Amino acid sequence: MRKQESQEGRSVRLLRVGEQVRHVLSEILQRGDVHDETLQSHLVSVTEVRMSPDLRHATVFVKPLLGQDEEVVLKALRTNTAYLQREVATRVRMKYAARLKFIADESFDEGTHIDSILRSPKVAQDLGEE
Repeated sequence: MRKQESQEGRSVRLLRVGEQVRHVLSEILQRGDVHDETLQSHLVSVTEVRMSPDLRHATVFVKPLLGQDEEVVLKALRTNTAYLQREVATRVRMKYAARLKFIADESFDEGTHIDSILRSPKVAQDLGEE
């Protein structure tokens, strides 16, 4: 009889595996293990990894340092996806090797945009002293 996993237990597992994948990818990129000139010349932050419920797909959010050459870095990561998938599969023990999908992390840009709106004179007057 198969053990039924609670919704909470499953989500905790997804978060834990996603964090393991994030650490492995960060380590690979930091060490320069990928033989790619673009990836070796750019510092890339792996900000988050979201796993699919079956753990077969991982959406990897990345941000190059200072947001420079984002498209070039994404292209290099996508070009080296097969190598990165093999390394993740080797280092994170899972039943199946997760397919990696690299996406630019826009959350920093959104935060900066919201901050600039809140600091604008028009909004600041509405947020004035109460």
